[in-house]
Amino acid sequence: MTLDSIGIDISKDRLDAFRLSDGGQERFDNSRAGFRKLRQWLGKTPPARVVYEATGAFHSAFERACADHLPLCKVNPLQARRFAQACGTRAKSDAVDARMLALMGAAFALEPDLPVPEEQRELKELQVQRTALVKDRTRLLNRLKIQTLALTRRQTRARLAQIERQLETIRTEITARLSQTRPRALDILHSIPGIGQVAAAAILIECPEIGTLGNKQIASLAGLAPMTRQSGRWKGKAFIQGGRKFLRNALYMPALVAIRFNPDMKARYDRLRNAGKPAKVAITAVMRKLLELANALIRDDRKWAAKTT
Repeated sequence: MTLDSIGIDISKDRLDAFRLSDGGQERFDNSRAGFRKLRQWLGKTPPARVVYEATGAFHSAFERACADHLPLCKVNPLQARRFAQACGTRAKSDAVDARMLALMGAAFALEPDLPVPEEQRELKELQVQRTALVKDRTRLLNRLKIQTLALTRRQTRARLAQIERQLETIRTEITARLSQTRPRALDILHSIPGIGQVAAAAILIECPEIGTLGNKQIASLAGLAPMTRQSGRWKGKAFIQGGRKFLRNALYMPALVAIRFNPDMKARYDRLRNAGKPAKVAITAVMRKLLELANALIRDDRKWAAKTT
């Protein structure tokens, strides 16, 4: 392996590559044939890193095809743009972006990401499909409230029934897969009051690292760690941002349930509210505590148990 950095700007139809060591540039199709030509262009000795932005559907095929062959580093597009601006680069084109990605990888000595197992990719696809179906169901339920014609109401109800069947199929498939790959973690999550079947599956899919990180790391990963804002004498309100939005979404309803039925979480919520904290702040704190609890229990391989007095 060389110490070279490669930047790749990914669009729907093509890949723009830049090699930092000699300034070499090349363009490839965003296809299997293009991926093969890219590997040939890189040579037999792999570089230290291949840096690219997360671009949704556009980067997925590239990631799947090259993860086992190249040291891939996926970066946040906003951070990549901020790095370019910090370097004084105002222009934005595919070739410029590829060059800045290569520079960013070298400047921060980015370490390659661990390859995502294929079963994890498939679980994520199932979870995305479930989220889309839930949104469709909500949209149709809202529409049903204002429909007056028998024909439109009948069609909406038929579509709702179809969505319910599809959701059940997705839920069964997700549960079966997780029961094979992470049965113990699934049992541990189910033992925590407030975390049901859907939430447990979402946590394991959105955060496969759970059980291997510290409390601060897992909170930061979910975007549940407050960001301090102060400068000199000025001190602003701390707030949460970034992280994995779908993981936070998966924890919101469990937190509401835990506030009612989990004594530890209820005590934490009441303590914050009595201290004058807004309800949303207290709920966010419970979400973080739930995630930290789940992380600790999976790490220690033990189920939740109520505290004895």
